[in-house]
Amino acid sequence: MQDLEYVKSKVRDILDFPQKGIVFKDLTTAFKDPQAMAIMGRELSAMFAGKGVTKVVGIESRGFIAGAIMAYELGAGFVPIRKPGKLPADTIKATYDKEYGTDTIEIHSDAITPDDIVVIHDDVLATGGTMAAAYNLVKSMNPKKIYINFISEIAVLEGRKNLPAEAEVSSLIEF
Repeated sequence: MQDLEYVKSKVRDILDFPQKGIVFKDLTTAFKDPQAMAIMGRELSAMFAGKGVTKVVGIESRGFIAGAIMAYELGAGFVPIRKPGKLPADTIKATYDKEYGTDTIEIHSDAITPDDIVVIHDDVLATGGTMAAAYNLVKSMNPKKIYINFISEIAVLEGRKNLPAEAEVSSLIEF
């Protein structure tokens, strides 16, 4: 676990971002560190090795970074979940509440099939609103299995309580 402590040490806190009272966990400082990036890629991929994952769904935008690495390492496809108007084909969307407002996300309507085993990945689990919306979008496409994954989790916010009880949820590091 020394490697994960190294990754954790590379995450910085940004006070009052995006609004007053929020302590934002900024993973960009870990992403720019080659050693931390290698550890994250290796450890996240190892969590799902041998589970038959066929698609990794990354949530815009930081979920794209490690999500794409995981997809590559697992020999799976990568599917982006994006903000409205960013995907060129037919989409389905979900609107949800998050810790500092309301947002909407979209996924291509043909991105997931019933034969898929999916990992939905994002960088940070805070209150869980974004991931719950992403989970519902993916679930509506009836894949065989859905895993939920994060690089980091802010445990004090209890975001897991807002995620579906049937979902397997994992995080690499916890704050």
